[in-house]
Amino acid sequence: QVQLVESGGGLVQAGGSLRLSCAASGRTFSRYAMGWFRQAPGKEREFVAGISWSGSSTHYADSVKGRFTISRDNAKNTVYLQMNSLKPEDTAVYYCAADSHTGVVRSSSGVDYWGKGTLVTVSS
Repeated sequence: QVQLVESGGGLVQAGGSLRLSCAASGRTFSRYAMGWFRQAPGKEREFVAGISWSGSSTHYADSVKGRFTISRDNAKNTVYLQMNSLKPEDTAVYYCAADSHTGVVRSSSGVDYWGKGTLVTVSS
């Protein structure tokens, strides 16, 4: 079992930055590829960014490429999402996910565990 707890969401103006954190329980964190997803009001959950178990490989949705950076610290059992140049369309609940079936998370198909999410609101 892996429990995931997100933090760092909040209200920010367009052009601003936020850093999300996802703290994982358990000693097997380093075995999981990790990802961030988001769900805007009235829309389906979508992939945002993924990272391999070692942190050496990453993958991003086109909509966030060049603005968001995913990273992880296996010693702290934590994965991060640095979000810069935020836009109103980035407003969503952001979810952390752990996946034992893939090298780098690119979709939700292999996700084993989800966090409960943290809300990010970007005002124009």
